[in-house]
Amino acid sequence: MRVTSQESSEVPDLAVADRLENLQSLTDSTLTGLDVDDLLVELLARVRVILDVDTAAVLSLDRRANELVARATCGIEDEVRQGVHVPLGRGFAGRIAATKDAVRLDHVDSTTVTNPILWERGIKAMLGVPLLRNDTVLGVLHVGRLEQRPFDEQDVELLKVVAERVAGAMETRQHAIERAAALMLERSLLPPTPPSTPELEFATRYVAAEDRTVGGDWYDHFRVPSGELWIVVGDVAGHGLEAAVVMGRIRSSLRSYALIDTSPARVLELVDRKMQHFESGVYATVLCASVAASYDSMTIAVAGHPPPVIAAPGRPAEFAAVDVGPPIGASFESRHSTTTITLAPETVVAFYTDGLVERRGEPLDIGLERLREAMTPGAPHLVARDIMRHLIGGFVPQDDIALVVMRRTGAPAHG
Repeated sequence: MRVTSQESSEVPDLAVADRLENLQSLTDSTLTGLDVDDLLVELLARVRVILDVDTAAVLSLDRRANELVARATCGIEDEVRQGVHVPLGRGFAGRIAATKDAVRLDHVDSTTVTNPILWERGIKAMLGVPLLRNDTVLGVLHVGRLEQRPFDEQDVELLKVVAERVAGAMETRQHAIERAAALMLERSLLPPTPPSTPELEFATRYVAAEDRTVGGDWYDHFRVPSGELWIVVGDVAGHGLEAAVVMGRIRSSLRSYALIDTSPARVLELVDRKMQHFESGVYATVLCASVAASYDSMTIAVAGHPPPVIAAPGRPAEFAAVDVGPPIGASFESRHSTTTITLAPETVVAFYTDGLVERRGEPLDIGLERLREAMTPGAPHLVARDIMRHLIGGFVPQDDIALVVMRRTGAPAHG
């Protein structure tokens, strides 16, 4: 139940003005260099002064577990040290998150608060408000006093203003940190240099979306013990750090399965089974191509991904006629098939993610045709340059772009 305070006492207008003016300290420039946890600790220290309280704490909402987790405290650090969890809808903080409304307590014990640390440390009065961004609950901010001095309506309104600033600072800083971490992870997972061989030449491009929202696009190339050389491009649904982490797991799984099975179709099926078992809800498109040790053919398997475009001497560029199976995570017991393509000398193949060809409000076929027109046989670095100029030009990319251009040279295969 909600326990309200007694009749609020009069607070001089000057005191209220001073407290509101102190809110500026929650967003000053000295906080910009802190990570999220250090930022919250510093903000809570300032909240204690502004509201004249003994404790202040932030609990963040873990949506997967449907519970609040102690993230930062000032005054009673045991909450974080003991890893306090509060189920959504239960206890003081749980009710605040569930109702998206402020709660005042004039009596703190096991009947009103689920966390025993609070009443064991002598907290007598508490006030909590939800941390909201666009009506989405990020967590709960609550404060407490060791003396029996109830919170009034002015305290409630003031803490709501504080919560808005704390939520904004949390979201902005968390986004910046996740973006930087995702970019670092994503870049670290891209192969540093294409494999060096006289029979094949490569050029690659990776361009992040203009808004710097990192996605799950990647490319890879590696050789397996049989001598076959694999080229992989893929795109995990979603953006941000989570998509980049999932991308890393798929890439690692695919490399591992390629060591135990030479069929790109079978490898995709194994990756699909692994992801659906351990990470249900993940979706990704992937293209795997295995170039024979003789370099004269290439076997392709596709899971919901756009087909490669091929340009051979004396012939117009065309998209490979491949069977497209369902994306990773789209259906249980999915089956994929392979298509083998002859690679004549000087043949050029481009593998890519959909950020290269998709445009909002434009049919995908237009972007694909634009790519086909840009493909001509030639040195891979020139082909990649021309593709990016023709398809991107001055366009502002709204999705990540991965591109791998491969040419089979006229050099004889080494025995």
